Amino acid sequence: MRAPFPRALQVALVLLPALWAAPPAGAAFDLPPIDRIVNYQPKLPLQVFTADGVEIAQFGTERRQFVPLAQMPKLLQDAVLAVEDTRFREHRGIDPKGMARALLSMLTGGQRQGASTITQQLVRSMLLSQRFTPERKAREIMLALQVEQALPKDRILEIYLNEIFLGQRAYGFAAAAQTYFGKPLAKLSIAETALLAGLPQNPHYANPVASLERATQRQHVVLERMHVTGVITAQQLAAARAEKLAIRSPLDVPLHAGHVAEMARRAVVERFGTEAYSTGIRVYTSLRSADQKAAWTAVRKGVLEYDRKGAWGGPEDQETLPGDDGPKTERAAAQALKDHRDDEMLRVGIVLAASPKEMRVQLASGERITLSGEGLRWALPVLAPKAPPKGGKKAAADGKPKLAVKRGAIVRVVQQGKGWAISQWPQVQAGLVALDPASGRVRALVGGFDFTQQQFNHVTQALRQPGSSFKPLLYSAALEHGVMPASVIEDAPFSGANGWEPQNSDGRFDGPLTLREALAKSKNLVSVRLLQQVGVGTVRDWAAHFGLDPARQPDNLTLALGAGSVTPMQMAQAYGELANGGWPVDPVLVERITDAQGKVLFDAAPAAPHTEATRALPARNVFITTSLLNEVTRVGTAARAQRQLRRTDVYGKTGTTNDAVDAWFAGFQPGLAAVVWMGYDDPRSLGDRESGGALALPVWIDYMAAALKGVPVVSQGAPPPGVVRDGDDWIYEEWLDGGWISHIDAEGAVTLAPAPGALPPADVASAPVENMAMPAAGRPPLRVTFPMLQQRPVAPAAAAAAAAASAPL
Repeated sequence: MRAPFPRALQVALVLLPALWAAPPAGAAFDLPPIDRIVNYQPKLPLQVFTADGVEIAQFGTERRQFVPLAQMPKLLQDAVLAVEDTRFREHRGIDPKGMARALLSMLTGGQRQGASTITQQLVRSMLLSQRFTPERKAREIMLALQVEQALPKDRILEIYLNEIFLGQRAYGFAAAAQTYFGKPLAKLSIAETALLAGLPQNPHYANPVASLERATQRQHVVLERMHVTGVITAQQLAAARAEKLAIRSPLDVPLHAGHVAEMARRAVVERFGTEAYSTGIRVYTSLRSADQKAAWTAVRKGVLEYDRKGAWGGPEDQETLPGDDGPKTERAAAQALKDHRDDEMLRVGIVLAASPKEMRVQLASGERITLSGEGLRWALPVLAPKAPPKGGKKAAADGKPKLAVKRGAIVRVVQQGKGWAISQWPQVQAGLVALDPASGRVRALVGGFDFTQQQFNHVTQALRQPGSSFKPLLYSAALEHGVMPASVIEDAPFSGANGWEPQNSDGRFDGPLTLREALAKSKNLVSVRLLQQVGVGTVRDWAAHFGLDPARQPDNLTLALGAGSVTPMQMAQAYGELANGGWPVDPVLVERITDAQGKVLFDAAPAAPHTEATRALPARNVFITTSLLNEVTRVGTAARAQRQLRRTDVYGKTGTTNDAVDAWFAGFQPGLAAVVWMGYDDPRSLGDRESGGALALPVWIDYMAAALKGVPVVSQGAPPPGVVRDGDDWIYEEWLDGGWISHIDAEGAVTLAPAPGALPPADVASAPVENMAMPAAGRPPLRVTFPMLQQRPVAPAAAAAAAAASAPL
C-alpha cells in the first residue's frame, strides 16, 4: 500500500483553482505584511578580521554573507532551480504543473518531489512558521502570489539564495560554502555545489556535518536533476558522483584569536550598541594572521610540553559501552562523546580496549585509532590491571573515579607525526603578546590556552609579578645615576634591617661582577644593592617612563626582584620602548570599523611622530640598556635565544618569581617586541626547578622563529650622542673624566672612578648619587585605542610572596 501524499499537496490542490482565479483578501486569512521581503534587509553578523583580511570570528545569531545575484555563480543558481523550482521563471508564485507532477509521482510510487516553489519557501522561511497546517499552507500560497506581484524574479531569487537556512547556523549559500567547505562560492566544484543545493530540503539532519551519508544521498538527487535539466553533461555527472568531498570539520578554525575577537566585540558594542550583531559591522584588527597562528601554536606547544612533565591525571570520565565492537558500540560511543567538547589539537575519544601494550580509541569524529609504544608511555603507570585510584586507596573506598583506564574511559589524545599519544587538558595557563614597537600595532595576542574554556584574558587582565624581567628597568634607572656597564657590584649575602635575606636562584655568590655580567646572570643580590643605591622611590618613578603604574610597584627592596604587579601587555609596552629607541608605545588593536557597505565608521589614528619632545627614555640610556639585554641573549640566562634563532639582533630578559609562581620572557627584535607569561590562575608554584628560561623562553623562540622568518638581521648601529667607548664597554661621555660609580661593595659603600691619572679616592658613604636630572615621570601606564578589559589583581597569597626570599632568573 502506497503512503498517502503530503497534506500540503492536498491543501494546495484544493485551493489552487480559487487562488489562481482571484486571490482572497489578505484580511480574510489574517496575512502578515510582506514588507520584510519587499524591503529586505539581511541580518548580517558582526565580523572580526585580521589586518590581512582573515576572518577571526562572527557574532550574531545567524551566519550570513550577503552576495548580490550578479555575483552568484550561475552553476549554483541553475542547481538550486533544477532541484527546487524548475519552472521558477515561468510561474507566478505557485506552480500548478509542479504540484501536478509531484502528485503524479507520489501516486505512481516514483521519486518524492516537493511542490513548493522558491517563492513559497521564502515566504514560509521569513513570514510563517515551519509547522504544517492547512491554514498555514493557504497563507503561504497567497503571500507567494503577493510577493511575485511586488518583486521581480531576480530579486526573489537573490533574497532566497542569501536568506534560506542551510544548517550549522549558516544562512544563505555563501555562508554555507564557508561553513562546509571553507571556500567562497566561486571556488566550489560541481559536486560541492550540488551538495549545497540539496540542503534546503532538510538542513538540520541532512547537512554533511550532521550526516554525510544523508547529505550525499540528497546530493546525488540534485546531480541527477542538474543532468536532466541540461545544467551538466553526462561526463560531468559521472565525475561529480565520483568526487570525494572534503567537508570542513567544525574544529577546523581558520585562525584562533578568541580573546582578540572578544576585545573587539566589546569595543564595538560599547560604541554602537547591540545592533552591531545584525547590521553587518566589520572590525579590522591589527593582527597578522601568520603571526597569530604562530603565537597560538607556540603557546599550545609550550603549555602541553610543561604539562607532560607531571603525572598523567587519568580519564576525564567513564561511560558504559556494549560488549562488542559492532555498529551498536560505534553508535553508543558517538552518543557518549557528544557530551564532551572536542578540540582541534586535544582530541576527545572513548577507550574501546586498553592494556599496557595498546589502547584502542574511537574519536568524536568516528575515526578509530590505536595508541602504542611511546604514545602510551605517559599513561603506563595507570594501565596496569591494579592501577591506583585517584587519591589512593581512600579515594577508591569513597567511590571516586579510578586512574585505571578501561573500556568506556573518556580520554584526550594528540597526533604526533603519523601516530597518536595520550594527553590531557592542562591546568596551567599562558599568554603571548607581540606588537610593532614603532606603531604600537598588536601583531599577535593569545590570552590563554583556550578561549572556549576560559575567556579571561591573561595578556590584558592578569596582574602578575614580573620577576627578573623587571630588572632591565632598574638597570636603566641606574644608568641615569652614575652606574655604568663596567661598574662592579658585589654578589654577596645580603641581610635587610627586617631580617629579609634574598637569595640567588643558583644558590651561589659570585663575588664582584660588572653590571653587564650581573644582568646576564640575573643576580638578585646585585639588583638589591643596585636598588638600594639608586633609591626605591626613584626606580618606581622611572618605571612610569616604561608605561608601568608606579603605584603597583612595591615601596621596598623587593622591587629589585620584580615583586610588583604588571600585565604582559604592559611589559610588551616597556620592552617596545627599548626596541623603538625610547618612545612611548601605545598599543592599538582595532585598526578600522566599517558598516556592511564598507563605509568607514572608525579609523585608528596613526602612531604619533617620534620627536625629542615626545621621547620617554634618553636615546643613550636605551642604547646601553639594549646592549645589556643583548648580552643576556648571547651568553646569559637566555643564551639559547641567539643560538636557536641564529641571529644576533634579539634582546630580552627571563623572569621567574619566588617559588616559580610566574615564568616570563620579555624581549624584542628591533621590529617586533614580544612577551610570554606562564602560570596558574590560582597562583602556585610551577615546580622547584622551573624558570622563565625553561618555560616562557621556548615559547618566545618558537613564535619569533616564525615571525622573523625572512627578516634580515639588524645591527645595533652607531651609538647616539653622549655615549662613547671606554675600554671594553660603553660609558656616558661626561664620565670619561671619572666620577661615575665604579664599585658598590657588600655593605653598600660606593667607590667613584678617579679621573685619568688621578689617585683613587676613598670610598664614600652609601647613598643614592643624584648626578643627572631625570625626565619628569607621569606618562599614563596604558593607553590603547579602545579600553582594555578590567584588570584582575593577583591573589593575596601571591602578593604576600613578594616579601619572601628570591626572585630568580
